[in-house]
Amino acid sequence: MKILKQTIAAASLAVAGIAATPLAAQVSGNIAVVNPPATIAGSSALSAAYQQINTTFASQISQIQQKQQQAQTLLQQLDTNSDGNLDQSEQQAAQNAPQAQQIQTLEREIAQLQNQVDAARVYAIEQILQQYGAALQTVTSADNIQVVLSPEAVAWSNPATNINQKVVAALNSRVPSVQTTPPQGWQPSQQAVGVYQQVQQVLMVAAARQQAAAAQQQSAAQPSGR
Repeated sequence: MKILKQTIAAASLAVAGIAATPLAAQVSGNIAVVNPPATIAGSSALSAAYQQINTTFASQISQIQQKQQQAQTLLQQLDTNSDGNLDQSEQQAAQNAPQAQQIQTLEREIAQLQNQVDAARVYAIEQILQQYGAALQTVTSADNIQVVLSPEAVAWSNPATNINQKVVAALNSRVPSVQTTPPQGWQPSQQAVGVYQQVQQVLMVAAARQQAAAAQQQSAAQPSGR
């Protein structure tokens, strides 16, 4: 979907729509910290939606991986000195190489396939976003919270001020599931695209940490040499 690319440039500004309230000079009540993308990423609705999307678009995801591998193989052919990078001379030579056109074709095909997957994911996130404000209000009202800050706005905070899990629980209650097939003519909002990008970053970081922890456990389990 071309609309996804068109909205990405403005998405970072739109994300401010769910940003935390600025800190006032005098606050009568509690102050809390919440990370909106992390709470959405942690919701049961998004987890189930992503699993469904991975099943529905299994063919597209497989094709994307295959084409990415093909493009990588072609790039390696252009890396004549095998240093893992294309220097200036290699880039100039690549302009007239048949591999360059093949890579461009593969990149277009990958983008078309990826847009199908991204559209479903953004649509799922957009539905959760519609309930985010109400979920946050539920938590702030229950805990008498007067000011909510984003992590970026805080130099230090007591871990007890983090209400991510409470907001996740409220989201799970308000939106237990979402649809993954956008209706005909649907176009994603700038806010939804921006949050999708941030959610992807949250999930990538979480996956990297899990891999690192697993590797560390495996290393610790191996007997040490004499």
